[in-house]
Amino acid sequence: MRAFLFVFLLVFSGLQARVTVGMDRLLTESCYAPLLKDKRIGLISNHTALCKGQKLAAEKILLSSYTLTAIFAPEHGFLGNYHAEERVKEELYAGKIPIHSLHGQTRRPTKAMFENIDILIFDIQDIGCRSYTYISTLFYVMEEAARYKIPVIVTDRPNPIGGLVVDGPALEEKYRSFIGYINIPYCHGMTAGELALYFNTEYKVGCDLTVIPMKGWKRSMHFADTGLTWVPTSPHIPECDSPLFYTICGVVGEISLVSTGVGYTTPFKVIGAPWMDGEVFAKHLNKQGFPGVTFLPCYFKPFYGFFKNQDCAGVQIVVTNPNKIMPVQTQFLIIGMLKSLYPEAFKKAFATVKKESFCKVAGTDEVYNILKNEQYAIYKLKSLCQCNRKIFLQKRSGYLLKDYSLEKR
Repeated sequence: MRAFLFVFLLVFSGLQARVTVGMDRLLTESCYAPLLKDKRIGLISNHTALCKGQKLAAEKILLSSYTLTAIFAPEHGFLGNYHAEERVKEELYAGKIPIHSLHGQTRRPTKAMFENIDILIFDIQDIGCRSYTYISTLFYVMEEAARYKIPVIVTDRPNPIGGLVVDGPALEEKYRSFIGYINIPYCHGMTAGELALYFNTEYKVGCDLTVIPMKGWKRSMHFADTGLTWVPTSPHIPECDSPLFYTICGVVGEISLVSTGVGYTTPFKVIGAPWMDGEVFAKHLNKQGFPGVTFLPCYFKPFYGFFKNQDCAGVQIVVTNPNKIMPVQTQFLIIGMLKSLYPEAFKKAFATVKKESFCKVAGTDEVYNILKNEQYAIYKLKSLCQCNRKIFLQKRSGYLLKDYSLEKR
């Protein structure tokens, strides 16, 4: 028994130490000390920035005897207690440090917010999807920092769905917005630091940018492989595998046809409605043989949201290989099959879709047009994901950090 316990503790402690996030390296490795010495620091961060010892980045900076003069909070707030699109209020940290809201009256830091700041640090756990706004906040900060000549440090964290999955259509310039600010696929397979490098050069931002890489993270890793503690990045991303399921259901939810599990215990992991036949839907989806995924019939009753307190039938999405699944193509499979099997319900729901909002999430109006005009949409939507994919993969290769090694898919 003692031998077993010793082996367990050894393995467990090794797993915990497998990945070191950028913030821990910045604050502990002597080579980075000159970056912060005698600097007044502005920190763009929130509750997800958990560091070694289970302490938040803000606390770690203060414990390291550096001067933290301001914090900037993204969507969901510094503590993660705001719901999607809810305006975040100005607050104080430790009773004295202002927390400026970047999801309230403004989404960009102002000149006044930059007073008493010599350098900015971005440390937030992203989820690896273009439509998630934490990265847009980073880009806005970089643009304003370049304008006022303030250096930016990005302390890197894992892409929780890994660095191999690249899927989804590119972003058209006319649909550029807070939920999609740069032309990358819906699933881009990059970290926040890599995206910052990409944005700074490709969009000619001119930001004085430094990226602190992680130690130990590899592109084939998913969050569960890192040994790091997962903190829900927002109310409906509760688990470390939730980001992958979000990329399978994000566009589906824009149609308001089925429940995607938001309002139930498994957000983004189920698809269902009171009028669906789960057995039939699962059978038709599985017949298509899409890689890395299978579908099980399931039954659930949402506690709130779409179909609240109604018995729903549908499917549970089961990822069998997270490095093989193509999340957006799987999403298009689900949408296309809904249209094929339930044409009248789909037509009624799609008629209420706000095209502008839908296209901002999808990144292009091609998805909207195919769903509107094509009777059988699955393979036209799937082929849309292949457009410009090779071009993007080639372009992004110049921004992938060597520390993480490039593994071909």
